[in-house]
Amino acid sequence: MNPKFAQYAHPEALVDGDWLQAHLTDPGIRIVESNEDVLLYDTGHIPGAVHIDWRGDLQDNTVRDYVPHEAFAAVCSKNGITPDTTVIFYGDKSNWWAAYALWVFRLYGHTRVKLLDGGRDKWRSEGRPLTREKSSHPHTQYPVPSKRHDQEIRAFYEDTLAHMQAKKPLIDVRSPGEFRGEITHMPEYPQEGVLRGGHVPGAKGVPWKTAANDDGTFKTYDELKKIYTENLGLKPDADIIAYCRIGERSSHTWFVLTYLLGYTRVRNYDGSWTEWGNRVRAPIEKGA
Repeated sequence: MNPKFAQYAHPEALVDGDWLQAHLTDPGIRIVESNEDVLLYDTGHIPGAVHIDWRGDLQDNTVRDYVPHEAFAAVCSKNGITPDTTVIFYGDKSNWWAAYALWVFRLYGHTRVKLLDGGRDKWRSEGRPLTREKSSHPHTQYPVPSKRHDQEIRAFYEDTLAHMQAKKPLIDVRSPGEFRGEITHMPEYPQEGVLRGGHVPGAKGVPWKTAANDDGTFKTYDELKKIYTENLGLKPDADIIAYCRIGERSSHTWFVLTYLLGYTRVRNYDGSWTEWGNRVRAPIEKGA
């Protein structure tokens, strides 16, 4: 095991490039690439990795929600995943989207999940093997999940409003400009338009990338503890909600708090600022 991982609350939640390269053909794992840029997979991916598109495969096209239980089971089945399969996620943007896909798998009760520390860019920078050959695996029969674990790791608008009113910890992981309300529209994401800038009253601004090194890997346990435990004063059993613009960056922070630091009551408000900033009568705070 990578010595850095041993310090984390759940070191089993991460793998590094050395480990993954040595286990590419293990029958009990499935490597999943999930990116913001859905075209990246075809330009070269880790041998054996399948592509799961967080938009097309995991999000419902008619309701602002995730796919029905049957559709999730179908995605797993076509990619050769069973409930006993350990799914190792990686992707672009320092694993923003990979962490989002991992979080969605957790919603449906799949707990055998890991991230490749550093994601796609670090794998490439280390000169590790890539292929353009689309991976295929024997079809499985993934059982339809009996429920979705929304109450455990997901927050809705009403939950977040009550959280704010109770003055419980809220972490806004967007950029400082977004937090202050100086940035509302991001041209590269026209589908995420928001009418008002600012943040949920009482939220603390801790950009997601604070937890990452320049190469996309996670910072050490001690560095993360200083950011979230010492600077924010969060207790191990704190009831925490994280949010961003659409839930992807806050999935990254959710992973850090849950798996690396061991916080046990962390939820991701995936409606995030696209919902809150457009919601009638939702309270907003501006400034640092």
